[in-house]
Amino acid sequence: MEATTRTMLQAILKHLPFELNPTLDVSLLFFIFFIFVLFKLIKPTRNEPKLPPSPPQFPLIGNLHQLGSLPHRSLTALSHKYGPLMFLRLGQTPTLVVSSAHFAREIVKSHDVVFSDRPQTTTAKILFYGCKDVGFLPYGEEWRVKRKICVLELLSLKRVQSFQYIREEEVADLVNKIRQACAHRHDDRFSINMSQMIFAASNNIVSRCLLGHKLEAADGKSRFGEVARKVTAHMTAFSFGDFFPSLRWMDFVTGLIPKLNSTFREIDAFLDEVLAQHKSARNNEDEDHKSEKKDFVDILHQLQQNHRLDFDLTQVDLKGMIMDMFVAGSDSTSTVLEWGFAELMKNPRVMKKAQEEVRRVTGNKSKVEEDDVRQMKYLACVVKETLRLHPPVALSVPRETRSSVTLGGYYIPPKTTVFMNAWGIQRDPEFWERPEEFEPERFEGNQIDFKGQDFEFVPFGIGRRGCPGVSFGVASIEYVLANLLHCFDWKLPDETGKSAQDIDMGETYGLTVVKKLPICVQPIPYLIES
Repeated sequence: MEATTRTMLQAILKHLPFELNPTLDVSLLFFIFFIFVLFKLIKPTRNEPKLPPSPPQFPLIGNLHQLGSLPHRSLTALSHKYGPLMFLRLGQTPTLVVSSAHFAREIVKSHDVVFSDRPQTTTAKILFYGCKDVGFLPYGEEWRVKRKICVLELLSLKRVQSFQYIREEEVADLVNKIRQACAHRHDDRFSINMSQMIFAASNNIVSRCLLGHKLEAADGKSRFGEVARKVTAHMTAFSFGDFFPSLRWMDFVTGLIPKLNSTFREIDAFLDEVLAQHKSARNNEDEDHKSEKKDFVDILHQLQQNHRLDFDLTQVDLKGMIMDMFVAGSDSTSTVLEWGFAELMKNPRVMKKAQEEVRRVTGNKSKVEEDDVRQMKYLACVVKETLRLHPPVALSVPRETRSSVTLGGYYIPPKTTVFMNAWGIQRDPEFWERPEEFEPERFEGNQIDFKGQDFEFVPFGIGRRGCPGVSFGVASIEYVLANLLHCFDWKLPDETGKSAQDIDMGETYGLTVVKKLPICVQPIPYLIES
């Protein structure tokens, strides 16, 4: 019997979406499994409320083995079999997966407050200052005030427009780097890593808006971007404590806690340095010559000094809010840009149509201006279609129910972790014809938008916990794409021997779903007739 159980446990471990320390004795897992089965046998039966449908579960790990390496795809496939409202057990964590626009609407319209908490994960507690940021702070008055600061003071349309000069300068720098690469090419096999260049440009834009300057090293790498990427990698690392609270100590054995603490010390020292530099710079400015160009950190410092809030903003509060901007602003913008560019390369018809519009609107000007972008209706459709097929956060940052609630006739317990499967919702054939195809035309003459009121299109989340930085992100995405289409023609390197349809669109799962392989292309400078 023991040998059979041991074999079964080993088989289960092979299916887990994470790796255990190879020194971990399977005997320990056998003991835990035995206690679990014994508990199930002696647990008294009772009439339990009706939960949503659930796939079959393994003892101990529940449905963890069904997540796979790409959970958004695995959960979408399961929802096709068990329904758009699924109840899972991820270890000991009750979990609800929502893959339907209808249920998303019901949540926002009828139960948004109940679904507005966040689970306090191991990683969030360590890296986000005990969840003092807006993203992970529990729902309540403090969260409302901090979110209001983000919406009105940092991410309002007026503030986004004030950063246009940064977008213009950084995109001009990107275009110049591509032109220089073209000038130094030696043969037809020449290509540039567009994924890398897009990532660097996006980080530079966010870094300057947030900190006032870009943190680019001599080798072109961004210290800002490297820190942000490290954080996003940690956000999806497996934590025993999150799924098996009684095994929290295992996070020390696997090395997770030491890694998180090491990253936190690096981030904390970096943010202390940033805040000190800003404070010193502002104190040394002459009152009559204070700069009108304020970055996010300047604005937060000003709010801290004015004492006009219901509570004082501490240094920890400031660092937590800056961390949100780091993570949300950098990876998501570059991810959408990379997918959008890849889809244009893969669909020459769409590339040609978008390019014709950009060049018609821009005319003989050497660069695209902000007012031009507002006239580019088809480009806006391209961005929307990119967000539909490739939402930057395919599975929403998890929520947690504040109390029990009835949804779709099913009982949802309190403290249930909730995932909104944006990837599955936005490929639902009930709402989208040919949902797997890249067709920007579906948005022409269509008022559907990503502001959170059209529940079949939710790339930035919905309700109180929706992303407040939509305007900031989209402004950068549209402006960068427009200039790349205006200034260059694009082709695949001759040495690949592949057609556009052969472009690899594989994914790597993380806090954002990024393209697995970088996209390397040949730019051809476009000669503008004077």
